[in-house]
Amino acid sequence: MGHDVTVIGSANLDVVVLVPAIPAPGETVLARADPARHAGGKGLNQAVASARAGARTGFVGAVGDDPAADLLLHALREAGVAVDAVVRTPGRPSGTAHVTVRPDGENAIVVVAGANAGWSGLTVAAQAAVAAGTVLLAQLEVDPGAVLAAAALAREHGRLVLLNAAPAPSEGTDLTPLLDLVDLLVVNEHEATALAGVVDGAAAARALAGGRRSVVVTLGARGALLVDRTGAVTAVPATAVTAVDTTGAGDAFVGTLAAATALGEPLPLALRRACAAGALAVQGHGAVPSLPTRVAVDALLSRAD
Repeated sequence: MGHDVTVIGSANLDVVVLVPAIPAPGETVLARADPARHAGGKGLNQAVASARAGARTGFVGAVGDDPAADLLLHALREAGVAVDAVVRTPGRPSGTAHVTVRPDGENAIVVVAGANAGWSGLTVAAQAAVAAGTVLLAQLEVDPGAVLAAAALAREHGRLVLLNAAPAPSEGTDLTPLLDLVDLLVVNEHEATALAGVVDGAAAARALAGGRRSVVVTLGARGALLVDRTGAVTAVPATAVTAVDTTGAGDAFVGTLAAATALGEPLPLALRRACAAGALAVQGHGAVPSLPTRVAVDALLSRAD
């Protein structure tokens, strides 16, 4: 039986440090507490979010040959994510992300790719997972060649391709071959303007949609904006909450959106569900620990209604 959502992406050990302020260049600050260690990485976070949103989910990725790998695989399995297509890379450490979080929840993150950078193509298990999934969900934290190959395979089998184009590609990177395979693109305002070369977020979304795909621009506390293939625009407001830690909020949004889409919800309703998941995620520390369940999202939407 295939997955509702197959996620190809990164898996990192998140080392989270609470600080009074994110240090400026040359500045040293003292942490407010000992560091916390959680499973993370955009791919892993989004896979867990998808599974908690009720979708049968599989993960395609790589971990290292170290104790962190056991923690990452445990987090995936505990959430109900299939890990048959995860490669354990000998002689390499798992990816790590060093996260500093200030009191208002804003963060700064440094990622060390580790095993995530060791891809050499899709394994047989990865190809099977991609071909059998209803939705392929990808980001840009792993080898772009692997993402492109997965997207091409998904389209070949008639699957929907959802790309979260994050982190923003470096200047001069040509994403056109990948974007040509994408059915639903999710970006924040910075990523939208960087990809489209247009300063205004809404104008960038329309340019990126171009009648070929639907585009969602996440707006943080202002919710999200959808431009579909016809050019129609739908704005979805965010639920007002007090943010504790914004780490993983975008991944909660994207994973929930993928799950809702795979389970047949119309895109505007799936987007509303994704916004609710993002709002819940900022109310706890750490990415995976704060990713909400479908029950929690339903409860929040019910209170909002």
